Amino acid sequence: MKKKNLNLAIGLGITSFFLLFALLGQVWTPYNATSMDPMAVNLAPCAAHLMGTDNFGRDILSRVMNGSGSTFFVAVCTVLIGGVFGTIVGAVTGYFGGWADNLIMRFNDILLSFPSILLALIFVSLMEPGSYHIILALGVLFIPSFARIVRSEVIRCRELDYVKSARIMGAGSLRIIFLHILPNARVSMLTAAAIGFNNAVLAEASMSYLGLGIQPPEPSLGRMLSEAQSFLFNAPWYAIFPGVTIILIILGFSMVSEGLRALQE
Repeated sequence: MKKKNLNLAIGLGITSFFLLFALLGQVWTPYNATSMDPMAVNLAPCAAHLMGTDNFGRDILSRVMNGSGSTFFVAVCTVLIGGVFGTIVGAVTGYFGGWADNLIMRFNDILLSFPSILLALIFVSLMEPGSYHIILALGVLFIPSFARIVRSEVIRCRELDYVKSARIMGAGSLRIIFLHILPNARVSMLTAAAIGFNNAVLAEASMSYLGLGIQPPEPSLGRMLSEAQSFLFNAPWYAIFPGVTIILIILGFSMVSEGLRALQE
């Protein structure tokens, strides 16, 4: 149990640190994240530029701080869309069952059989690249996974004694679902949200890396990795710092999801 709690605590510590780091980047950065300085091109990390500068003389620390905020914004919005609509779909279909449940779940199975990042790439490529289109694409594609998790929890709980008692006392179906069943499924839902954050961060970074995500001049961790490819030998810090930031954010959310999953066992 101590190990489970330790993993959860470390994961929460990492994610909290980067959340504060990203929030700070929205109100203050050492330099303007988009300002170019021809006299400070590809500077190594130093006192003036703690993470160095890129090929345009832009401060990498400022861009990582600002880009982390963009990544968290996309992840939060994506999980909210997928979580809210997925919870509604999963709760209603799981509680009532019937032909609608079978039809919706078969459609869910079809969507889940394809990698979400691939479908998101197809969706965004048909529209103009940008953060809001990424949010819309990923949010819609995350609905089936949330719906399946919530549905399984509702099916597990709907015949338990406390639900039967509420039904006997005259509680309506929606009241039972949202006030009795879902609160008891909160750990599973939080685990799904942590996994969703993880997947959203990876998806946003991947799509920005391919040029279909957040567009210049706004900084993005994935875009920074793409731009750094040509400077891996003469300016490796250009790729190292945004890359390590992505890895640590994903590690933090992974540890949170593992810790929450362990609490259910």
